[in-house]
Amino acid sequence: MVTSKQRREQSRRQLERQLEAREQYEASRKRRTLIATIAGTVILAVVVVIVVIVATGGKDKKKPAAASPPASTPTASSSAPTSPTSSAPPPPAAKGPSVAFEGVTVKGAADLKGSPGVTSKSSKDATKLAFKDLVVGKGKAASPKSTVSVQYTGVLYKTGKEFDSSWTKGGQPVSFPLDQVVKGFTQGIGGTATIPPMKVGGRRIMILPSTLGYGAQANGPIPANSSLVFVVDLTKVS
Repeated sequence: MVTSKQRREQSRRQLERQLEAREQYEASRKRRTLIATIAGTVILAVVVVIVVIVATGGKDKKKPAAASPPASTPTASSSAPTSPTSSAPPPPAAKGPSVAFEGVTVKGAADLKGSPGVTSKSSKDATKLAFKDLVVGKGKAASPKSTVSVQYTGVLYKTGKEFDSSWTKGGQPVSFPLDQVVKGFTQGIGGTATIPPMKVGGRRIMILPSTLGYGAQANGPIPANSSLVFVVDLTKVS
């Protein structure tokens, strides 16, 4: 016969087993909840990363490097100006008398409506900046810090070979700050203590020694240590 004490002992053991089973169930449930939470967080993070990559992928592509500028594109204290290329026919050749100066000859010297014909032949290099006004301007004078607009032709002093010309590249004036081109261009147009500045409406021959041009550095069609000749028309000063 089961006594009351034995029945209480059986009930207590049954209750303990129920509590133990409940604790195991709760522990298992918490583990499943934690695993689900972690998995959800990881999935959400992956989704966010994918969205960011898709949204910004095109912006992060490296842009192609810019092409190197032409040899005579203006750069700070290192080059002469150049005019943009154009499909328009070049202006007519300048007409009228020629003028010679220090081995340089300019055809149509005073005709500002046409492209001057520039030839040069010298047995020696220039040693200092030389200039001759073919037309003396009557407008605003330039200074070494002015921004100017010019028409120009550039040739090598010894051979007369043309290396650049605004006249043959559309015939439109080119604008640039004088403090961002070769020193000979700055001084020849903007003036110095011994060289008067050009004035708007003027045309000038300028012969630059290599030290006021590109020096020992070759620049495209311009060999190293080259003396340069420019015939410049000053059309605007600002």
